[in-house]
Amino acid sequence: MQRLCPYPSPLGPMLLAADEEGLTGAWFEGQKHYARALGPGATEGDSPALAAARRWLDLYFAGREPDFMPPLHLCGSEFQLAVWELLRGIPYGRTTTYGALAGQLAAQRGGRAVSAQAVGGAVGRNPVSILVPCHRVVGADGALTGYAGGLARKRSLLELEGAKPVKPVK
Repeated sequence: MQRLCPYPSPLGPMLLAADEEGLTGAWFEGQKHYARALGPGATEGDSPALAAARRWLDLYFAGREPDFMPPLHLCGSEFQLAVWELLRGIPYGRTTTYGALAGQLAAQRGGRAVSAQAVGGAVGRNPVSILVPCHRVVGADGALTGYAGGLARKRSLLELEGAKPVKPVK
């Protein structure tokens, strides 16, 4: 069963969700794909994963890089899970591009081409905003593009981290 709790972030209200295995969702209110990972019977409550996520977000929004990760339970297609795992490897305060992620994924798959657009679709469906840092992915020229929580929030998150979005990590 999933438990839900609100989180009052400085960038607007968020909804956190977790099941027995870990955090299943972290969404800004009204964002694209909002609460898509919720199963039937989700109820308000608390859990160790939700408490850890709130602690992580408190540190993050205080401008510090958290030194732990709450347990996560990401549910998606094999492709989405592979992309979300790559997102988790983007260092705090750094950015990368959709194309660079596509190249990494292609290398993992024995050189089979992967489109940046397909990667972008998976990035946009990331159910755990901020903790799985989809905001650290920028366009090929370093432009801020495609964030389900809105570009203003993406800019704010990158500024909080001191990221330089015009110099993607390869």
